[in-house]
Amino acid sequence: MPLSAVIVDDEQLARDELAYLLKDVGDINVVAQGKNGVEAVNLIREHNPDLVFLDVQMPGLDGFGVIKKLLDRKVPLPKIVFATAFDQYAVKAFEVNAVDYLLKPFDKKRVLQSVQKARAKLESSATSSDKLETLVRMLESQKPQTSKILIKATGRLFLVDQKDICYASIEDGVISVATSGPAGMEGQSNCRTLEELLDSLDPNLFWRAHRSYLVNINRIKEVVPWFKSSYQLRMDDKKQTEIPVSRAQTRRLRELFGL
Repeated sequence: MPLSAVIVDDEQLARDELAYLLKDVGDINVVAQGKNGVEAVNLIREHNPDLVFLDVQMPGLDGFGVIKKLLDRKVPLPKIVFATAFDQYAVKAFEVNAVDYLLKPFDKKRVLQSVQKARAKLESSATSSDKLETLVRMLESQKPQTSKILIKATGRLFLVDQKDICYASIEDGVISVATSGPAGMEGQSNCRTLEELLDSLDPNLFWRAHRSYLVNINRIKEVVPWFKSSYQLRMDDKKQTEIPVSRAQTRRLRELFGL
């Protein structure tokens, strides 16, 4: 029987190339394609494919983040073939724990081998979820957090250190990012949701204080008591912006600062 497959890569050319090579392999049906990690999670839940070709390096939610989300949400894992342009340490881990990996640019013979490996695993009905979970946790602990975030401001693209980000907010689907200090600036992120942006930030630094706001806990200047036992956060940006803390997050605020 043909295998169902999903391709996820942030580069259109890479998706096209892989889809073309898979056509030649035969007996494999590409049911959907995605361009980022958030789409990957949704497509895997929707289509329940046999096999996913998953790019490792994607902005926002990367390949490892996709698997972590699926595991956290108890979604049955398909067989995974990772695609990567580098990260030799990761390739070693793939050899032990994943169905397979493909190095870019793709090679027709290697694509065929990956499909054959996946088919063999499916036919033996061997479960790889535990191994993949181990792999994700291991790589998560080794992977350095990306320290720079891209923001657009005044028609230019700036790379900003995470530690300098004060807060991010979303309004009408547009994410604004403010940085701290006297030379602070405001710009826009190309992420589509705050969840996607949060996935690319250091979880020890950033907190979702409200459904419309992410804050850097090291950039909170003052906690301001508000009405009915609620609080506002005065931030360390030029405008000293005040950000509401949602009722659901008030307990977390008290834990953070011992209120």
